[in-house]
Amino acid sequence: MKTRKDDFEVRRKHLKDLSDHELKTYFYKLLDDLIDPILNIAYKQTSPSIERSVLLRMGFSSLEAKAIVDVVLDYGLIGHGAGHVVYRYAKYHQLSIREAGLKIIETSHLDEIKGGFIHDELE
Repeated sequence: MKTRKDDFEVRRKHLKDLSDHELKTYFYKLLDDLIDPILNIAYKQTSPSIERSVLLRMGFSSLEAKAIVDVVLDYGLIGHGAGHVVYRYAKYHQLSIREAGLKIIETSHLDEIKGGFIHDELE
């Protein structure tokens, strides 16, 4: 077994003259640097399971939610959120949210909605 080289004194040089308050501030700055990328991913990324959960809360059954998410995935719109896609589809076709979700499952057709999202991204 190798013994660990003790380099504690070298590694703490930049910290040894800091006050407790300065150490605390430095700690929270490091913590922010560590957590910011994780929060960024959480805000900007989603997953099929998260999107199914959103649809369940919108009143769809688990089987319906899975089918809607599958269509949304097929069209590459998962990043916009399955619930948002259903909402836009409902507005576009003047349907209730439930009717829109069921229509998405039935037709598996989101070309006009996809075009709307692409248009929004360009603006």
